[in-house]
Amino acid sequence: MQVPANRPAAEEPRLTVTRPPRRRLRRALASALPVPVVGLALLVASGNLLLPLREVVTIEAKMASKRDFFQDPVVERLLMKHGFRVHITNMGSREIAKQDYEGYDVVFPSGQPAADLISRERARANRPVLLYRPFVSPIVLATYRDYAEVLTAEGVAKRLPGPAGRPMYYTLDMRKFIDLARGERAGARRDPDNGYRWDEIDRDDRVRNGNKILAQTSDICEANSAGTYLGLVAFVEHGNDAPDNEAEAEQLARKIKPLLVEQGLPSSERAETYLSPDGQSIAPVTVIYEHQFLAHQIGRQADEGATDDERVLLYPSTRFVTEPQLVALTGEGARLGELVTKDPELQHRAMELGFRARNATGGATGDELARFLTERHIPVPTTSSDDTRAVLPSLPLLERMIEIVGDCQDRADSR
Repeated sequence: MQVPANRPAAEEPRLTVTRPPRRRLRRALASALPVPVVGLALLVASGNLLLPLREVVTIEAKMASKRDFFQDPVVERLLMKHGFRVHITNMGSREIAKQDYEGYDVVFPSGQPAADLISRERARANRPVLLYRPFVSPIVLATYRDYAEVLTAEGVAKRLPGPAGRPMYYTLDMRKFIDLARGERAGARRDPDNGYRWDEIDRDDRVRNGNKILAQTSDICEANSAGTYLGLVAFVEHGNDAPDNEAEAEQLARKIKPLLVEQGLPSSERAETYLSPDGQSIAPVTVIYEHQFLAHQIGRQADEGATDDERVLLYPSTRFVTEPQLVALTGEGARLGELVTKDPELQHRAMELGFRARNATGGATGDELARFLTERHIPVPTTSSDDTRAVLPSLPLLERMIEIVGDCQDRADSR
């Protein structure tokens, strides 16, 4: 799609240099110009420096977790080659949608709900936006091998194909996982406000953790990953269906609230905590994006020649693939959206950072990512044909559920 820019970065005409005999040119330059200028001119004359330089346009952007892509040094270099520098203001996806974004060229929330909020507001103001979907990344539950094996022994998780005895990926039965958190286990029921704890289901003394079995999320009022996980839990609790009206949504939100807020104060960026040396003691199970885990494994393999064997992924049996949307607010933003969506080098780099790039028809594909991982001896994530594709509530209902579960308005009023 060709999108005209409203602030084109015009390239200046190239300087044509007529070359006299080399010795005479050097003598003339040396006698007439200061030494630094002589050196620069000689580089031009020898063809080792191309002048003038391309004009660089600075893109003002608000981004959530997908800033990982734009802050990558290789991506920064590739964008600079095309005349772009991206200046990022970091905040959560819902925070991006709720705050003013005048003066920005692009906003890049991590999921579709926040992008839809922005699109609707701009449409009401008769200022439509352009949306770009350069890649996708599934929501996953990141954990550590011992915890995954405890869940496997309980029948809540199942190993996916991988290295014998040491798989990197598991399927998590979301219904059984929620039941444990609610105090239901193998037909036995206890006080629903007193869910099971890790040391109560650990038969082999793998983990010594008295905390409740829950998945930690980022701030539900701000982060797309947390809001999406809320939607997954709600979908399972509602009989694999999304609520149809506000009354259903509010009742469901109050029902699942204990499963999402009894985790203590959530951090703004869970992936950083999970990958830290103390991550296992802080949050045994954490909601993140697949690309964050794969980027860690790709980097670990490149640096140390082996993957991180203790960190593994739980793929929810009820899945939702997030579709981050780059929202272009200006012509320059649209030029950036076109570039990151279609440029082969940038798309390849996205794959190297663990993203599932889209194919030429706009659909998500993991084929290239699978080949890339295989070449580097990193296990490839596999999916099960038995998995259920979750459906999130409609945007107004999801917003209402987030407000109830996170007490977002009360928190905002207290500031």
